[in-house]
Amino acid sequence: MTIVDTPERRQLRELTRSFVTREVLPHLSDWERAGEVPRSLHETAAKIGLLGIGFPESVGGSGGDLLDSMVVTEEIIRSGGSSGLVAALFTHGIALPHMVGTQDEALIEKYVRPALAGTMIGALAITEPDGGSDVAGIRTCAVRDGDHYVVNGAKTYITSGARADFVTTAVCTDFPGSGSVSLLVIDKGSPGFTVGRRLEKLGWHCSDTAELSFVDVRVPVTNRVGPEDTGFLAIMQQFANERLSLATQAYATAQRCVDLAVRWCRDRQTFGRPLVGRQVVRHKLAEMHSRTDAARAYVHDVAERVAAGQPVVTEVAIAKNVAVSACDFVVDAALQLHGGFGYMRDAEVERHYRDARLLGIGGGTTEIMNEIIAKGMGL
Repeated sequence: MTIVDTPERRQLRELTRSFVTREVLPHLSDWERAGEVPRSLHETAAKIGLLGIGFPESVGGSGGDLLDSMVVTEEIIRSGGSSGLVAALFTHGIALPHMVGTQDEALIEKYVRPALAGTMIGALAITEPDGGSDVAGIRTCAVRDGDHYVVNGAKTYITSGARADFVTTAVCTDFPGSGSVSLLVIDKGSPGFTVGRRLEKLGWHCSDTAELSFVDVRVPVTNRVGPEDTGFLAIMQQFANERLSLATQAYATAQRCVDLAVRWCRDRQTFGRPLVGRQVVRHKLAEMHSRTDAARAYVHDVAERVAAGQPVVTEVAIAKNVAVSACDFVVDAALQLHGGFGYMRDAEVERHYRDARLLGIGGGTTEIMNEIIAKGMGL
């Protein structure tokens, strides 16, 4: 038994597996084609306690910590869900923590509790059309005007941006690119706030992604998350959890593809015997399993240290890159072993192949992670 594998977390796995089997698998292909998951899924997940995992009960969550959230993420994917489903259903995981951290009761009552109950959907808007990982260079500006901020700018690649009822938005509260970043919660329906086109993507088809536009949007000062100009630090503090979530999605996707490939190679008969009867196939499966197991072990080790409050910025970056690298190798090998069927939309492995490509981009690219690692080495 390990910290991640306790009797309580085994029960959490069983609950998650049951949820996926009952509520997700019969509909996932339809949601992929529709480009979103239904709002009712959020409420269903909330009622059984899954949506609030990792958030304290004092704000409407189900309790637990980072490791419990990772258990849910891992089991959703291993049970036949997808990283795209995780992104769509748990988008509040990146929209709410900043509010919870400030302990602002007004924001918690207005946004956090409804989101954890599944009755509202939140999104986080940082990325802009002319900038990716450069958080300090944000150009969407918020100018103070009495009891309001007037917001102008644009955001892109916003997960759940089309369905979100509110958006925790990174804005510049000085001149554009000054590095003075604050967070404002902006309600859908606010005059001047428009959701642009839904963006069509390579993968994560069941997770809606949109462009957002702000033209003279008036946002109450009471919707600011924490003091002015503290947004950059707040965003940076949450990156560790987001990156470990993506690392978990990566090794879990790899493990699911190992399981699918083993099953396929045992069942698939060619030239009078199963594929697994060939040494080259067995060795490929062994390498897939080895890389996945090593990635999972490292991510778990780093996650335990983060949960314990240790400053492991470099190790988090390593964990993400290691898990993504293993996933990239495994999904490619799994699709190859499935042959022509693996290329078909009816094959689950095809969806994982597409979805996995984003994991090395979201939450900080592989290259950004390498830069963090290099700094940790003193380079």
